[in-house]
Amino acid sequence: MSTPANAISGSPAMAPANIAPLRRFYWSVRRELWENRYLYVAPLAVAALIVMGFALGLVHLPDTLRAASTLDAMRQHEDIEQPYNFAALLLMFTTFLIGVFYCLDALYGERRDRSVLFWKSLPVSDLTIVLSKASIPFVVIPLGTWVITAVTQAIMLLLAGGRLMGTGLSVSLHVSFWRMASMLFYHLVVVHGLWYAPIWGWLLLCSAWSRRTPYLWATLPLLAVGLVEKIAFNTSHFAGWLAYRFMGGPEGMPPRNTSMTMDALTAPPAQFLASPGFWFGLALAAAFVAAAVRLRRYQAPI
Repeated sequence: MSTPANAISGSPAMAPANIAPLRRFYWSVRRELWENRYLYVAPLAVAALIVMGFALGLVHLPDTLRAASTLDAMRQHEDIEQPYNFAALLLMFTTFLIGVFYCLDALYGERRDRSVLFWKSLPVSDLTIVLSKASIPFVVIPLGTWVITAVTQAIMLLLAGGRLMGTGLSVSLHVSFWRMASMLFYHLVVVHGLWYAPIWGWLLLCSAWSRRTPYLWATLPLLAVGLVEKIAFNTSHFAGWLAYRFMGGPEGMPPRNTSMTMDALTAPPAQFLASPGFWFGLALAAAFVAAAVRLRRYQAPI
């Protein structure tokens, strides 16, 4: 009589059906990161370029600080903090584009290369798979952007401090790292993760539905709706809503100003929670994700 391998090893075998749903979700998210390394390689490459460019420009830093000393306190703060805010904006723009490309290929790509047949053979539900893919733009990309940006800004501050040694000048008097990091964290989680949720949900839905060129299917229906509205009613309410969603809108974002600071990108939490557009966007994102789950369940490989 043969002895089961798990009896020899002394540890009971874990049947796939007994794996906790949270553990299946965790490994599904890790699989997305393994298969799509550009999610973190691209922003790391941009961060490296930012640090290199900042290091090359440090030769003029003492002159910049001396020139800023003649300005009022607010202008000093804005001028000296500008490179750090520029680094944050560039990384946020980069990761936003990465999120768009990822969402459009997330469910379309596995049908195109027929790997969906293998993943469907595993004891992992369509809901778990789609939620793991949705968590990338909703959670993983904003948090990853914050970590990379915070580390980049910290390196920039260290380089600036080293350049100013012996000059009697200090950049830390005008730049608060912890304030920048906390405001950036809030902005990324609330705006890029939650405010943009219907954008990510729509792109995932297009990825699950389209049989080819998901990029066109994600944009052409929106252009068609706006065009029909303009021709039929001579109004632009739909285009205004899209701008409201992409730019933050009058309720979701504070009024624009000409300074490039994180203050201009951060609205109080109460302003978001009191915004009907915020909750409508979350409900719309949930509907899009639910539709993507259903489509993945019944769509055949391409």
